This record gives sequence, structure tokens and C-alpha cells, in this order.
Amino acid sequence: MSKPNWIAKIFPHPLVSVMVGLSWLMLSHSVDASDLLLALLLAIIIPKTIRRFITYTPNIHWLSAIRLLFVVLWDIVVSNFMVAKLVLGPQKNLHPQWFRVPLETQHEQVNSLLAMIITTTPGTVSAGIDQERRDILVHALSTDDPEADIQMIKRRYEAPLMHIFHVHTEDTP
Repeated sequence: MSKPNWIAKIFPHPLVSVMVGLSWLMLSHSVDASDLLLALLLAIIIPKTIRRFITYTPNIHWLSAIRLLFVVLWDIVVSNFMVAKLVLGPQKNLHPQWFRVPLETQHEQVNSLLAMIITTTPGTVSAGIDQERRDILVHALSTDDPEADIQMIKRRYEAPLMHIFHVHTEDTP
């Protein structure tokens, strides 16, 4: 079931429109008629303005995406406490390390989102995606077992991302 042509013209990216409108209402702390009208105008104008820069998002598994969102939010909260404890504690407890997380797919959205999740979780930073090597270079503030961290990243983030985008493991060329 596709949306009517006039709706597609007004709202080329409905999800972006909803996010822009809700963001405006939250920033203005008001639901007055003027703020509702401005939110609607922004929800129409901004997505039309950036339409060229937004590629089509494929059909995704929304329930898994929402689940992953909560997993990431939980991990961010927990990691903040762990990082605070490490940073405020003795330096001998810090064991910084670089390691590479092998990628199961060459799907750009999955790999980009995986790198973003790694970076947003305190204590780790993704330094870059190497599509030729099929891995992500990661720096951990402190780890005693990089292999365990790699497996955790793959289990908690990469596998759900692949499920969300309906991506299957690709054979290594």
C-alpha cells in the first residue's frame, strides 16, 4: 500500500518530518497554536530542503530496531559509570588497547551504524571502517580481553543490525 502522490510531495521523508516537528515542539516547550504551526512548517520545509541528501531507507525490522535502541541506551548509561570509575580511579587500572572488529557484511548502513554505536558508547571509539580488510579499528579505554569485547560488540550490536536490515552473513571473497 503506497501513500498518495500528494502526500509524498508534501512529506518526502515522513519519519524525518515527524522527528523535525517533534524536535521543534520539545525545544520550544510549548504546544501553542503558533508553535504547532511552526513545527508543521518546519516538518514540511526541512525534509524537502535536504531531500537530495537522504537516501531511501530500506524496509527495516522496526521491533528489532527499537530493541537495539534500548540496548544501546542501557550500554551508554552503564558505560558512563564504568568510565567514570576508571578515570577517577588509579591509573594502573587503565589498560587502553587497539583492536579490530571483523565485519560480517559489506552492507554500508550496518557497518556505519555499528561504528557509530561503538563510538557513542563511552570507553570505546571507532577509528575507522576498513572495507577492504572488512573490519573496524576500535580503541578501548580499558580492556583486559579484546577478544571478549569483539564478541560482545558482534553479539550485542552487529547481529541485531544485520537482522534489522535483513542482511545475511556474506562469504569472504
